[in-house]
Amino acid sequence: MLPVSDDNSQRRITPLVTYGLIALNVLFFIAELMLGENFIVTWAFVPARFLANPIAESVTLITSMFMHADYLHIGSNMLYLWIFGDNVEDRFGHGKFAVFYLVTGLAATFAQMAFNLDSNIPNLGASGAIAGVLGAYLVLFPQGKVYVAQGRGIMPVPALIAIGLWFVLQVFSGIGSLGVEGGGVAYMAHIGGFVAGFVLAYVLGGRNKLQLRG
Repeated sequence: MLPVSDDNSQRRITPLVTYGLIALNVLFFIAELMLGENFIVTWAFVPARFLANPIAESVTLITSMFMHADYLHIGSNMLYLWIFGDNVEDRFGHGKFAVFYLVTGLAATFAQMAFNLDSNIPNLGASGAIAGVLGAYLVLFPQGKVYVAQGRGIMPVPALIAIGLWFVLQVFSGIGSLGVEGGGVAYMAHIGGFVAGFVLAYVLGGRNKLQLRG
């Protein structure tokens, strides 16, 4: 099931941070295409390199969140951010959402690093932070309608099902990837980001606000 949109009828503010994040991701990707491998290796997060010199490499914790491997990678990530980010931003507010996004992205990076401490493979992508957005969305809008492409049609399903199935897939894929060397999908980053977003949604009071407005 591929999400294509959701119910925005209750959105109250223009999601400026979400739009800004999408723009930054696109700009970084253009820089990657123009500047090539040296740019990617320099600004991506490399676990072994970071552990060897954490102060010098600390900037890559942030820059790597805005980099992508190819068109499919950035396209799918920006689609998810476009669909789900605006609603979470609407609930949290601009400033709190910006901090939330960065914190869940960091949590995702450290979760992935915990299972690949000696890895010299560059880690890059917004997937971990966006997984955090999905975790928060599940807390805030569990019964919200998510429209998914299935077969030749589009059908609405509750967010609990659409996002829940996505998370289950990440868990099983993550378990299967343990001990496997080489590049690929950073499933542990997805899991770490999602859990961080789910927990932070409660810490920031999102669930309580939802109940009060109901």
